[in-house]
Amino acid sequence: MSRSQPVDRGLTKSATFLVFSVVPTDDSIRAVRGVVSSVPDITKNISIRDLDANLTCVVGIGSRVWDSITKLPRPAELHPFPEVRGAKQTAVSTPGDLLFHIRAERRDMCFEMERQLIDKLGDAVRLEDHTTGFRYLDARDLLGFVDGTANPVGGDVVDAVVVSESDNGINATSVGGSYVVVQKYLHDLKAWKMLSTKQQEAIIGRTKLDNIEIDDAEDGQQQAHKTLATIKDASGGEHAILRDNMPFGSPSTGEYGTYFIAYSRRLWVVEKMMERMFLGHPPGLHDRILDFSTAITGSTFFAPSLKSLEAIGDEK
Repeated sequence: MSRSQPVDRGLTKSATFLVFSVVPTDDSIRAVRGVVSSVPDITKNISIRDLDANLTCVVGIGSRVWDSITKLPRPAELHPFPEVRGAKQTAVSTPGDLLFHIRAERRDMCFEMERQLIDKLGDAVRLEDHTTGFRYLDARDLLGFVDGTANPVGGDVVDAVVVSESDNGINATSVGGSYVVVQKYLHDLKAWKMLSTKQQEAIIGRTKLDNIEIDDAEDGQQQAHKTLATIKDASGGEHAILRDNMPFGSPSTGEYGTYFIAYSRRLWVVEKMMERMFLGHPPGLHDRILDFSTAITGSTFFAPSLKSLEAIGDEK
């Protein structure tokens, strides 16, 4: 299998999420090709200053510019993020041609990676979103619950997130790559804190203090977030994805949020999660976490293998 980008690295203390649109000119396309193909080298040059900081950067490329930037066959499932309009809220679809997911144990290393990328990209791109995330206490979100409990671990990570030769309908250049979905959620913490701990736990599906899974209501009734966000196959096996969510915000400005980022070998799994959360399962019973969390962005990308990423720089 082609070697993947560092999509499977664990949660770090700091992260930066950059989403850009590419200016539609030949010069911009050439500039972007040069930058994205050199990301592994840029990362290495910064990392050498402190290897223990575990600096990584994953590059995702969106549907709109895939054909012009890569000249590679289009990944089978790659398309723009589909809006999901529910009765309570909408999973919005927002612009995004390039994603840079920067992770490190030191904030300054993320900063330096971002600075060099911005300098090199110049006027070839327009910034759509910039979010700085941080690890909060024992990997909790700002709602107070441990996040990412359902993530695969060990050898199961690659199997869940990296496209394999055995996947149906794939082309050879997609092997080693991964689909990436990002959403930026803002939380109404004032309203959330008005709930009792028991009410919050029923919405999430886990105990708040010790992160123990609790049972849902009976079939046909309201399901918890952990259940709505779990997709199973016909035999009951779970289609796992890797979430590397990060809290963000500022108490002084009253902004509190979660940056949702999911890696998967199967894009449809993440999209099915969105449908279940926003439309409800059964329909009409949406994920009650959406009563307190609003999605303000939504974009889809494909992170090609390292070999395919580096080859982009050779395109003319």
